[in-house]
Amino acid sequence: MRNNTATLARRVYPALTPAVALVALLAGCTVGPDFKAPDAPVASGYTEGPALRSTVVADGTVQTIDGEARLPADWWHLFDCPALDGLVRQGLADSPSLAATEATLRQAQDTLKAGEGIFWPQVDAGADMARQRESRNAAGGARQGAFNLFTLSASVSYALDIFGGEHRRVEGLAAQVDYQRNAMRAAALTLATTLVDTAIASAAYDAQIEATVAIVALEREQVRLAIVHATAGTAGQAAVLSLRAQLEATEASLPGLRQKQAQARHLMAVLVGRLPADWQPPFLSFSELTLPRSLPLSLPSALVRQRPDILQAESALHAASAAIGVATAALLPSVTLDGSFGVSSTSSDTLFQAGSGVWSVGAGVAQPIFNGGALSYQRQAAIDAYDAAAAAYRQTVLNAFQQVADVLRALEHDAESLALLEQAEKTAGAALALTQANFAAGLAAQADVLVADVQYRTAKLSVIAARASRYQDTVALFAALGGGWWNAPAADH
Repeated sequence: MRNNTATLARRVYPALTPAVALVALLAGCTVGPDFKAPDAPVASGYTEGPALRSTVVADGTVQTIDGEARLPADWWHLFDCPALDGLVRQGLADSPSLAATEATLRQAQDTLKAGEGIFWPQVDAGADMARQRESRNAAGGARQGAFNLFTLSASVSYALDIFGGEHRRVEGLAAQVDYQRNAMRAAALTLATTLVDTAIASAAYDAQIEATVAIVALEREQVRLAIVHATAGTAGQAAVLSLRAQLEATEASLPGLRQKQAQARHLMAVLVGRLPADWQPPFLSFSELTLPRSLPLSLPSALVRQRPDILQAESALHAASAAIGVATAALLPSVTLDGSFGVSSTSSDTLFQAGSGVWSVGAGVAQPIFNGGALSYQRQAAIDAYDAAAAAYRQTVLNAFQQVADVLRALEHDAESLALLEQAEKTAGAALALTQANFAAGLAAQADVLVADVQYRTAKLSVIAARASRYQDTVALFAALGGGWWNAPAADH
């Protein structure tokens, strides 16, 4: 645009061609720093010590890290659950929070287009009709009485961006568009992650409630048998009270589980843009979910170009860089060209006749001289804002790398914990089977069978919680890597 400045000026202002040509030669100077994206951290991995290659076998599944694997934009499909796919699809289509970020992006795009208008001549047209009379006391005296005056005019003005202040301003607006685009990506990723996490938690709460209800039934039977033995004098009252206290503690855990289940269902309703009373979320069980076995892992150098929050921080840094140029240009001269052409006559019949034309052409230069140091301090404030944005960017990158490292270790420890808890469940199940056999042979009391059964079901509760953590940490890995938006069709970027 700047290279066409002299040509445009010659067409509009022929009387100023030599001066405009000189000014246009100066227009190649754009003050302020040229933005360059920060370099990616030099790192060979995310965690200290040996990198995670694969987990131990847990729940019959080994998860392996595959650096060549592609993380799809619709990563939730990896769980192979149609109900989950439908839930996320509905959320992405109907979520008010996501709609708000999309509208904000459109606002930023329209603001950028409005800002780009500064690079074009500003043309205005006007028409005026007035009846007036000259003063008789004016120099030379009035030569006529009241008369009509008809005027048609057009004016053109153009601000020469000699030092690139306007270019920097538009550059900052473009950075804001990038910021909002990545904010929308981050919002979509957060929405999908929260929906999947909540659906997994809901499935876990269902299983835990079912297991706890079964434990309550067993413990009630234990209390009943203890009362029978106490009445017969073969057991003390202390045993009855101890078992009753255990029963009451187990029963007390049910309202909390049901409350969490209700909260999960209400959250899913709100995330898909529905009132909790008007929408029923899908009921999922772990049997409907498939744990992804091959897990992608981006290189550290690629992570900073993929995570929306890092890209947001980079866009904020870009905008802060452009603001330095705007503030610097404000210290320097500004040049404006303007001209007007029109016709004026005391009669509408002669408005377009020869001799009715009027025109003017001119240029204005403004140079700040004294403002109490305000402009200098504004430039320094812009530099300080850039330093703050640079520090915020570095912190965002550090947080991202920490999140990936945490998730990788969590996946490793989730599998180990689940494998041990599964072994504990098998041991408790074997103890229950042996106790039942002894009871059938008359070598154990029914109370012993009930105790073994409670231990077995309590072990199952722990397995349920560990299985949910493994699923949710898998979701956390997909989110920590940025959600795969870069693998979506180009139109969806």
